[in-house]
Amino acid sequence: MSIEDLASLAGGTGTAKPMPTFGEYIAKLRTSLPKTTVKNYSTYWQVIENAWSDRKLDEPTATEIAGLVEHKRANAAVRRNSRDGHGAAIHMVSAFRCIYSHAESDGLIKPRDNPAQKVAKPRRLDSPRHALTRQQVIEIGGVASTTGNDTELDALIVRLHIEAACRRAGILALEIPDLNPDDSLIQLHEKGGTVRWQPISPLLMGKLVEHVDNRGGATATSQIMRYRDGRPITARRFDYLTERVRAHLPWAERLQVSSHWIRHTTLTYVEREFGEAVARAYSGQAQPWNTGAIPIYTRATIVEVAEALVAVTGQPHPLAREVRHPLAPRT
Repeated sequence: MSIEDLASLAGGTGTAKPMPTFGEYIAKLRTSLPKTTVKNYSTYWQVIENAWSDRKLDEPTATEIAGLVEHKRANAAVRRNSRDGHGAAIHMVSAFRCIYSHAESDGLIKPRDNPAQKVAKPRRLDSPRHALTRQQVIEIGGVASTTGNDTELDALIVRLHIEAACRRAGILALEIPDLNPDDSLIQLHEKGGTVRWQPISPLLMGKLVEHVDNRGGATATSQIMRYRDGRPITARRFDYLTERVRAHLPWAERLQVSSHWIRHTTLTYVEREFGEAVARAYSGQAQPWNTGAIPIYTRATIVEVAEALVAVTGQPHPLAREVRHPLAPRT
């Protein structure tokens, strides 16, 4: 029996796929994966390309991969909130696993030969982020609305973070069709391709509509958040705002506060006063997959989210039933 016959019996053709180098395969992934995925891994893939661009995917051992992960951890950028490169090591392992996961799907690597799966991924440390006090949130709003070169824009950004508890990507993705003034809802497009309608106060909705009208309307751009000349803002605006907040508020610099702390603050309040189901709906997080059916059956409605918003803002909302503030005295 010939080699070709043996290969046929084994279900193969006798012709193995050529094994690409890391440089070749990462280049392929950059053009075929979603932009957000490429952005998340780009820094770590660059490390791999610099070290092993000409090596084939099946050459490195798990030990060699672990060594490159440790090299990235040891050389991670040192910031005020750094944790000895712990996060860099986690992301580096994930970057390798992404490469080899697609190599498996492409039939280049067998699961048992995947070296990245044999490299231990460091456990995520508890986040140092915590809910801010009411006074601290007020101070952040004060910096946004009284400093910088566009106080109206920055005040709207902070207010959106407070009311919608959204990520900055959700604010950047907001477009004119995402506004529903009648029901005072905005449609958020966020992490993981999630899309949801989120209640905001009628006051904030009016400010958003006014912001668009005063800055070029639909002819300038479809994006809601924009500069005075109609240009849409980018992520750089959030960095600029964060830099100002830290420069003006010593406690914010010490804690390395970012806009995500405001999201954390709103959601902590909602969870404490309205429970986990409402907080999960308010945040736009997916239901946990491994906790049984109860979270599915007890999923909060948009009416309950609107009621929580009323408690957060102290303003009425068209979708909310009459709500007594949880901390208000009973009559």
